[in-house]
Amino acid sequence: MNYKEAVEFLYNQTPQFQRIGAAAYKPGLGTVRNLSAIFGNRHTEYQIIHVAGTNGKGSTSHTLAAVLQSAGYKVGLYTSPHLVDFRERMRVNGGKIPQEAVVDFLERYKAVAASVQGDAEPSFFELTTVMALEWFAKEKVDVAIIEVGLGGRLDSTNIITPVLSVITNISFDHMAQLGNTLESIAKEKAGIIKDGVGVVCGETRPEIKSIFADESSSHGSAIVFAQDKYESLTFTPEDSGFGFAIGGAPFGCLGFQLGGEYQKENACTIVAAIVELRKLGMRIPDDAVKKGFANVCSMTGLMGRWMKLSDYPLTVCDTGHNTGGWEVLSHQLGSLPSPLLMVIGFVNDKDISHILPLMPCDAEYVFTKASVPRALPAEELALEAGRFGLHGVVAGTVSEAYGLARERAVRTGGSIFVGGSTFVVADLLADCFSAKIS
Repeated sequence: MNYKEAVEFLYNQTPQFQRIGAAAYKPGLGTVRNLSAIFGNRHTEYQIIHVAGTNGKGSTSHTLAAVLQSAGYKVGLYTSPHLVDFRERMRVNGGKIPQEAVVDFLERYKAVAASVQGDAEPSFFELTTVMALEWFAKEKVDVAIIEVGLGGRLDSTNIITPVLSVITNISFDHMAQLGNTLESIAKEKAGIIKDGVGVVCGETRPEIKSIFADESSSHGSAIVFAQDKYESLTFTPEDSGFGFAIGGAPFGCLGFQLGGEYQKENACTIVAAIVELRKLGMRIPDDAVKKGFANVCSMTGLMGRWMKLSDYPLTVCDTGHNTGGWEVLSHQLGSLPSPLLMVIGFVNDKDISHILPLMPCDAEYVFTKASVPRALPAEELALEAGRFGLHGVVAGTVSEAYGLARERAVRTGGSIFVGGSTFVVADLLADCFSAKIS
């Protein structure tokens, strides 16, 4: 195989949630445990921080990686989904896994596939998880930040035993797999808690906090609720609205490169995690904390979090794609100049009836469809949005939709927001790489 063939094998011959949705979800850890064992259970060779949560786990994972990298550690980072390049999913000190390493792993997998598959072929996520865990060992990382893919208890990453578990928050998402109540979703996320391993939790609601407290107690694991511990933190937005100054942190004032109101909660969780890692003996100087917060995007390649793509017209994208994310984004959108052009698309298995009411009725909409099989047709989205007083035009592709929005924004002096689905943002960013938005 060459690299193109290897990626096509992953996309087309293994079930991939990113492309086909629930049909790719495989509850149970038997297959991934078997696969990991065949490749030597290499995740036992380095320390791991395991990060779960409905929203914020990507930002939290990337920022922790940047801080630890700034402290001199060799850091592996495993996240999902990717936006432009498959290799974004696994990095060491910011560098993506080489193409030849992807090819090598899949060639070795194909040689042992019969003994792995049994009754079920490994999913895309099971293969990529073991690929990442093995590659980190080969790279001799000191520590790896492993982001949960979906849920926690039955997620492929849950074969690991970390030194610290982090759970950012709980909101409604992936209910078909995780349950229709916040309590049931919380129980699935709490499934990453391990015996004697400390937990940092960003959740604030008492009824949800009690679930994590009870689960931690049953495992003999100390838990820190970040919002309670660091409620004195103060946040001052940058004039541009892209980034924060954080006061009152135990490391002194921090400049956070990430924008978006939701980053305030993430910042508390990250601060709490760093304090707990220090207690575990990790050497993390104050200067390293400041450098990591200030340079998280440039150090780790993080994209799509209240990300400015253009100054004229002002264009912002965000991967927020569930109710919890949009409860915060709906307020943030008010900071953008009018008229506001919204380029919006969703996947077809998302319950958008709770998201559409959170979107501004006074904006102009361009409804579109991302280039993944799961994408909701733009015409169906437009009809559903109309029920909530959201009106606009339909465009067949994200590129076409952005072009329409840009033309209107240039003419009126307005601004553009692109989002709704991670995959809408991914399509726009792919366009940015091929033809830079100025």
